[in-house]
Amino acid sequence: MTNLAQYCLTQANPDPDRAALLVLGPGAVVRERWSYGALSDAIHCVAAGLREKDLAPGARVLLRLGHSSDFPLMFFGAIGAGLVPVPTSAMLTAEECDVLVADSGAAVILHDGHTTLPSDPGAARLLGPDELAALKRAAPAPFFDLDDDAPAFLVYTSGTSGRPKGVLHAQRSARGRAPMARGWYGIGPDDRLLHAGAFNWTYTLGVGLMDPWANGATSLVYDGPRDPEIWPELLEASGATLFAAVPSLYRRILKYGDVHPGRFPSLRHGLTAGEALAPALHAAWCDATARPLYEALGMSEISTYVSSGPETPTRPGSPGRAQPGRRIAILGPDSADATPLPAGETGLLGVHRGDPGLMLRYWERPEDTAAAFRGDWFLTGDRASIDGEGYVWYGGRTDDVMNAFGYRVAPQEVEHALLTHPDVQDVAVTDVEAAPGVSLITAFVILSEGAHADETALAEHAAGHLAEYKRPKAYRFVETLPRTPSGKLRRKDLRSGARPLA
Repeated sequence: MTNLAQYCLTQANPDPDRAALLVLGPGAVVRERWSYGALSDAIHCVAAGLREKDLAPGARVLLRLGHSSDFPLMFFGAIGAGLVPVPTSAMLTAEECDVLVADSGAAVILHDGHTTLPSDPGAARLLGPDELAALKRAAPAPFFDLDDDAPAFLVYTSGTSGRPKGVLHAQRSARGRAPMARGWYGIGPDDRLLHAGAFNWTYTLGVGLMDPWANGATSLVYDGPRDPEIWPELLEASGATLFAAVPSLYRRILKYGDVHPGRFPSLRHGLTAGEALAPALHAAWCDATARPLYEALGMSEISTYVSSGPETPTRPGSPGRAQPGRRIAILGPDSADATPLPAGETGLLGVHRGDPGLMLRYWERPEDTAAAFRGDWFLTGDRASIDGEGYVWYGGRTDDVMNAFGYRVAPQEVEHALLTHPDVQDVAVTDVEAAPGVSLITAFVILSEGAHADETALAEHAAGHLAEYKRPKAYRFVETLPRTPSGKLRRKDLRSGARPLA
């Protein structure tokens, strides 16, 4: 029996007075300090308060909260109560929220009074700022004991049908994250991990909170302006020993920040995931800071599972090797053959289905779940090869899913939104390289008869339907779109035939 919240808060047996979470403002001023004891007490209170709402075990709790410490309190409190939190980005529009509420069957929506709510909450109860405050004042109660395979949380990722796809994780997923401690972080109780993301990003929930707490370390989360030049000062003033961000932020820090080997002396190394790390960026960071930068490869269905780290030397162009205890393989194109290919051959990258960090299933999508497995292997959707020393060499996605600064985005979802504009007759969306290692979501638009090319109007339309990170950053107006004889879009042809964006 286990509970993910209990595991994260107690696995390392931390001193109750030790700092678990520091919320930092500009200049690394501490706005909030949460000790392990205070954090545990608060999460137990929230769990008890939610249990008083007469919610069925496993009921989904949609989180519509901005960048504040309320997010982890409600997330872990819901898990402690035996419920299933559904973390969501604060950038989502009401229309996007409607989809998640309907698909998840959320019983409750926790909101802060500022973040956009669904226009149609359905049968879900809305609990706002006053109710959140009351949850934190409830008398604490023990967490639910749950089976390893009991649902813990539900995250949504881009689905190739154009509708977000729910990924259901088990209580055991906290234990399944343990290989990252050695395989990527090199983390211990004396570390201070600064994560560049917001609380409501699943990258932050896992890498920035779950893992530091499970190892008795201190999590640092910044709440302030996001200008790239502030990060060197923040790293230095906070005494961060580890820093986690996406490659695009490292690139911006190098471009706009004051970075040299004497800066932020406490930092041992940087951590990066969410996008492929370009070899040139890796070399530039290491040269400018005289510190290592360790990459990881992961996805919503398992978090990271391949990485470099203090025990796995980096090889530019490779994200590293399978983390200790994980089993990966390369499978061939034959959908019936689950036999791993020899070293050096390129095929589909798979993770063994026995990995405790692997998802339970796709939410209410049994066909998609079945299609994701071949024998003992979960198919990640990535093409890759594994060399004789176990290093993975990434070969791109087998589908058209795009990567927008660490967020996975399905082109179909963007296309569906743009097709509701009267001036758009047809559209295809893909990512186009703007610079080495930098790609931008680009819409190729066929205009309706009599319509005029108006990028501003299309951008405003996209803003009303899509979160900021899903919106095209460039528009190109074309006469035709490449399609197969059966009518399927050939997005790769658009990508390969497009000139780099200026």
